[in-house]
Amino acid sequence: MVQLGTPKAAEAPAVRRYLAQFLSDPRVVEIPRLLWLFILHGIILRFRPAASAKKYASIWTDKGSPLALHTQAQCDALSLRMQSSYPGLMVRYAMRYGDPSIASVMRELREQGMQRLLVLAMYPQYAASTTATVWDEVFNELKRWRNLPELRMLRGFHRDKAYIDALVSRIQEHWAEHGRGEKLVFSFHGVPKRSLLMGDPYHCECHVTARLVAERLSLSAEAYQVTFQSRFGRAEWLQPYTEPTLISLAEGGLKRVDVFCPGFVSDCLETLEEIAQEAHHAFLEAGGEVFSYIPCLNDRPDFIEALAQRIHAATGDWQIPVRSPACIKSDDEQRLLRAKAIGADR
Repeated sequence: MVQLGTPKAAEAPAVRRYLAQFLSDPRVVEIPRLLWLFILHGIILRFRPAASAKKYASIWTDKGSPLALHTQAQCDALSLRMQSSYPGLMVRYAMRYGDPSIASVMRELREQGMQRLLVLAMYPQYAASTTATVWDEVFNELKRWRNLPELRMLRGFHRDKAYIDALVSRIQEHWAEHGRGEKLVFSFHGVPKRSLLMGDPYHCECHVTARLVAERLSLSAEAYQVTFQSRFGRAEWLQPYTEPTLISLAEGGLKRVDVFCPGFVSDCLETLEEIAQEAHHAFLEAGGEVFSYIPCLNDRPDFIEALAQRIHAATGDWQIPVRSPACIKSDDEQRLLRAKAIGADR
């Protein structure tokens, strides 16, 4: 399971290291390389880490990064769920940027005898700047291996029924507990508009997810809206932008709004600080009265089940009959004896 990543601490040095790795990825920032590296190291990494560290500090927990905590919980829950059908299956998580790295986790699995590897990027909607960077890193590591495992990559799940069901249930439960706003705003992470023009399907997949959820909730076209957040730099990104849209809605007389981020499967800086804090404040300052942030799926059982179904669909021929631990141990011992008999040392 691969997530984007997070700094180790809500402090400027840790944030600087994280941003240096993240923003150095040529898929994340697609402008001439030498020019961008000059801007990154000459300007951005000198000033942005301190400001970003304050944002991280506002959502940091006693146990650390919310993203890391939720990802670990998802990994544990998925591992438990899959044991009934894949005895001995190892489920691990890695971060594309930061720790644990994709390479270190792959090497750990190799040392434990991995022969088949399934990579699940935790991005429901495909983008070159997210899912493709995960694939890049997996392939870069495998270039160094002699004995390669059988490899499968899950591209996304933006319209998988179980994922849509989990999103719908999350919203319905929130409405049942907190009441319902006048409008539901779906806020997805933004990407430069140039990505869309170059053929990236992300924009379309975001709209498909929102449409399927809205249809399940029986929402009219006027009752919901798709927006994009986290704009960076001066270039035009996918529109409409989330915070300006919320301000416009409040100035137009909307008093109560619900905001949901279905492109994020775990609550993180972009949802907890950018939406639940900054966008919340902007909406109220513009005249709105009630701003309700609907949390991400995190480790909800229905979302874990959605992931399990996605894995089953992709690896049906990998599944083996359930065997007792004693049988598995006996088979392993017999293989080891045979190997040593022909000269193997382990």
